[in-house]
Amino acid sequence: MNKKLRNRFIRMSSVIGLCLPVIFYGCGPGSDSKDAGKQKPSLPVMTVNLSDATVTTYYSALLEGKVNVEIRPQVDGTLEKIYVDEGAFVKAGSPLFKIDDRVYREQYNSALASQHAAEAKLVVAKLDEEKLVPLVQNKVISEIQLKTATANTHAAQAATEQAKAATRSALVNLDYTVIKAPVSGYIGKIPLRLGSLVSKNQSAWLTLLSDVSEVYAYFSISENDFMRFRQHYAGASLQEKLRQLPPVSLLLSDGTRYTEKGVIGSISGQFDQTTASVRIRAVFPNSHGFLRSGNTGKVVMESQFHNALLVPQAATVELQDKIFVFFLDTGNKVRQQVVTVSGKSGNNYIVSDGLKPGDTIVTAGIDKLKGGMVINPQKGTPGPADSKALKVK
Repeated sequence: MNKKLRNRFIRMSSVIGLCLPVIFYGCGPGSDSKDAGKQKPSLPVMTVNLSDATVTTYYSALLEGKVNVEIRPQVDGTLEKIYVDEGAFVKAGSPLFKIDDRVYREQYNSALASQHAAEAKLVVAKLDEEKLVPLVQNKVISEIQLKTATANTHAAQAATEQAKAATRSALVNLDYTVIKAPVSGYIGKIPLRLGSLVSKNQSAWLTLLSDVSEVYAYFSISENDFMRFRQHYAGASLQEKLRQLPPVSLLLSDGTRYTEKGVIGSISGQFDQTTASVRIRAVFPNSHGFLRSGNTGKVVMESQFHNALLVPQAATVELQDKIFVFFLDTGNKVRQQVVTVSGKSGNNYIVSDGLKPGDTIVTAGIDKLKGGMVINPQKGTPGPADSKALKVK
């Protein structure tokens, strides 16, 4: 038994003796050289320079007509006539609907008759007053009788004015039976039909009339974009800032661009707390009626940047709401540098702070970099400095 253990021990010693040179060889200078090579990766770099750029930004927008009027009845009755059809263009003053006017016509006739009776009483009161004047002058009757007649004349005059007011009120109600277009525009949906009972207190409207000679495109921008806008036009009033803005374009829902240019008309006076955005209104001419209320699209705004530093987004890393680049320092060491972005495109950032012209940054492989690492920079990598137009979506 001891002999077997001795033989097994001898065999294990032989195996260990064979493995030790291999282990020591793996730890030799050849392995150190390979690891040292891995610590200096070859990565592409670029030098950032100043250039001009146009940043195009797209904002989703909802279109509304210049005037959207809810057509409602102002008297009660049944719908007798509908003069227009859905989608028709009407001019201001054109009749749209007619309500049965028989009741209101009789009310007008009654009020007119009362007016005529009051006018007749006024004439009689004036005659009574006039015939008493010479009698008072000749002292046939007392002056108090003339004053009484004069008071009766004034009362008749007041009654006449009241009757006239009642007649005008009845005429107004009679006119309300024919509903006319307050503005020129296009007729919307007509939910009611002939014979429907309508009321001046009903919540439903008869139709919606839209004046689309000009179209308003409403869209929202973020608080950060609004602050950049204010900084870009610092020192000017709001109206002056709006006049300084370049014209905007409209991209329709099918991807085509609207032929007419628009302008920024107004900016809301307060932010929406739920979305942290402010509402803006762009105005587009629409003399041919191509656009309608309810259309959707995208407002296209272009911002000019002069002497801007352009950095590829692929050369940046975002961490805790900050954007970093790897800056090439002396000795080909890299260090992280925080940059301030004032605009972005599909492929590039416009950097306003953190870099200066002539700085060199790493453009690829940054996910493997750490501050202080030494690299072999591969220059000549094309960058965005030659870009003239950037697009943001």
